[in-house]
Amino acid sequence: MRKSCMGILPVCAFAVLSAALPAPAAGPHSRDIIDMHCHAAGAGYGDSGCFISKVLQDSIKFKIYLESFGVSPKELQEQGDALVIKKIAERVHASRCVSKAVILAMDGVVAPDGSLDRQATEIYLPNEFVRDEVRKYDNLLYGASINPYRTDAMERLRQAAADGAVLVKWLPSIMMIDPADERLIPFYREMARLGLPLLTHTGNEASFTRACNELADPCRLELPLQQGVTVIAAHMASSGKNRGQDNLERLTGLMHRYPGLYGDISALTQINRFGALGRALSDPRLHDRLLYGTDYPLINTALCLPLLHVFAIGPGEALRIQRIGNPWDRDVELKRALGLPAPVFTRFTELLQTLQQKASSR
Repeated sequence: MRKSCMGILPVCAFAVLSAALPAPAAGPHSRDIIDMHCHAAGAGYGDSGCFISKVLQDSIKFKIYLESFGVSPKELQEQGDALVIKKIAERVHASRCVSKAVILAMDGVVAPDGSLDRQATEIYLPNEFVRDEVRKYDNLLYGASINPYRTDAMERLRQAAADGAVLVKWLPSIMMIDPADERLIPFYREMARLGLPLLTHTGNEASFTRACNELADPCRLELPLQQGVTVIAAHMASSGKNRGQDNLERLTGLMHRYPGLYGDISALTQINRFGALGRALSDPRLHDRLLYGTDYPLINTALCLPLLHVFAIGPGEALRIQRIGNPWDRDVELKRALGLPAPVFTRFTELLQTLQQKASSR
């Protein structure tokens, strides 16, 4: 116990000192960074079509998420789920580093008849809600989510592209999608034709009441890669194992074989993934495949306190970054201090331009 307390005391002392000092602005940066991994939330208020399972809605996690969005349960009920996206747009606008954020829809589990299985789905943010809300703001982009087992999945995919979606988001272990299922080949080929990248969770998932984590094995992404899909492995597979091997090692091997495979560095500074960013950066050959994302709103919670990295970046730098008020500016500064190469921050912008040019030439 004594050893544990001694480890906590320096961080607590720095936190007290930080609170007593004025908050600095982030250093000067060009605002050309896109956060390509940003979540919203909704409980069905304001006819949004969103829903959340009662277990999640009653959990402390949901309350923490709302607080990190800067929204109270009462405000959400009175003003509707669109308030969350409005708050995100306001915070991005106030950032000195980040110019835009991709807001991710979240499809649900699909029943055997190809329809949405509401009983098995814990969180649902429909494409239409996210699409319509992000159109109100010039600093937000639309990230669609389509379970490929829906009977009308191809129609939804084409509609998402027509509506300006910049990617398709999956959480396989929660949406019960097997990326290695050969029945999905037509879906993958259409994604490649449309120039839509696949952002898919890799590694273990612990935010829900249940998860089939073997579906998030990065090696299951070989099939879409073979069909020409640009795949982005969310969180760099930085948690869990499959077949006795660390998921990050499995992802690294795949990245060496497939130039169309990228990894986003969202969530890699969280305390439950301590050291993950350093592991992701340990192979210089992969630096040109890393993309900047945050997993917002988690960067605005205690999971990502810069003071938790005091021994890696030093007390002075930890204090300076801790006192930055805007969550995106704070996140950018922390990742810079931890050694993230500068090109990573703007690579998603370049990737989008490349994919859109290819799609338009077809």
